[in-house]
Amino acid sequence: MDGSRIADIIEIEQLLARYAAGMTMDDVEAVLAVFAPDGTYSAFGERYGVGDFPELMAAAPKGVFSVSTPAIEFDGQDAATGVQPLCFVAQTDHSMRIGYYTDSYRRTADGWRLQTRAMTFLRRNGSRDSGRPHDPRRPVPGGKSAG
Repeated sequence: MDGSRIADIIEIEQLLARYAAGMTMDDVEAVLAVFAPDGTYSAFGERYGVGDFPELMAAAPKGVFSVSTPAIEFDGQDAATGVQPLCFVAQTDHSMRIGYYTDSYRRTADGWRLQTRAMTFLRRNGSRDSGRPHDPRRPVPGGKSAG
């Protein structure tokens, strides 16, 4: 690992820690702050922009987002990609969802930010997918109603 990137790695790790803490505490503003203004989140067969997050988080189950240290690869001075394993435990019944995020990061005037974040769920049957797109309670991108 290139030792000159240690400050960048720490900044990205803290960015992702703020995402997990914001999701766990249901703090929409904290989650929005980790994304680039044109950043996106992909899951459930959809790609959501940052403007979709308030409605998306309101529809999401509440619980703890436990993440591990991301594996980060740099692409030049101002871009990077990474993978971060996740274990979500629902607050109401302690059921779990496991998987990983595949990310891209961009250095902005405000520091490193998530440019893209895509969720992959690991299923009991051994399959991997981006989530079930049919939940009528889940919002669709752009603020349109799903159901």
